Amino acid sequence: PFMQRAFITCIFIGVICAVFSCYLVLKGWSLLGDATSHAVLPGIGFAYLLNIPLALGAFASALFCSYLIRQVTFHSRIKEDSAIGIVFSALFGIGLVMITLIKSDIHLTHILFGNMLGVSPKELVNIILISSLVLIIILFKRKDLTLYCFDENQARVMGLNTRFLYFLLMVLLSLTIVASLSAVGIILVTAMLITPGAIGFLVSNRFEKMMIVAISASLFSSVAGTILSFHLNVDTAPFIIFIQFLIFLFFLFQKSQRQAHGS
Repeated sequence: PFMQRAFITCIFIGVICAVFSCYLVLKGWSLLGDATSHAVLPGIGFAYLLNIPLALGAFASALFCSYLIRQVTFHSRIKEDSAIGIVFSALFGIGLVMITLIKSDIHLTHILFGNMLGVSPKELVNIILISSLVLIIILFKRKDLTLYCFDENQARVMGLNTRFLYFLLMVLLSLTIVASLSAVGIILVTAMLITPGAIGFLVSNRFEKMMIVAISASLFSSVAGTILSFHLNVDTAPFIIFIQFLIFLFFLFQKSQRQAHGS
């Protein structure tokens, strides 16, 4: 049963992370995805203290991180990359202090790196529900989100509410991270949110094909990583990331070879 739950988990998380990674790579927000995933840690600590669902605390903390980064960028001379580094480092540090000081049954290793093979039935239901919600919203708003990520100024000229689209992307990013927490952790989810989109970007200049490649690479690495990690007796999430990296290197080598022959 635990392997069945792991397979279902890796499929849903693989798809949702791959889809969202395309938007992050297209928008150039890879660092923001990294920051948001790390910033959920203090939310988990506060949620434990308040005796509320950890996912709710993580979601609120991720949104707060995005809001704080935007406020620092808009109301100071500090550029976005510096604001991201300052905010996420501070929140991550606060979260580490909280988790180590609070006497709880929360295992820090599982929070940081996840436990794909240890996903409970309740966690699996949450993953399915959150992933489905994110995918449905993206499906209905895919054209607006694609235009916004490709060219924000053009989206504004065409009458789209870019502030709303920014907020929507932040909500979807936070939900994606929350859905992936129990399986891959707050550190490794960063790779899941970047590498598939980067692979698709290497292969194609068309967004639709980019997304198909990203989803395919993510699903293959997730399923293969789960199976191989079980037989090799290694951690599942890091092994999935390792396979994704090998796929990225393969396509990078292929592209460099084609460019070399073309020149």
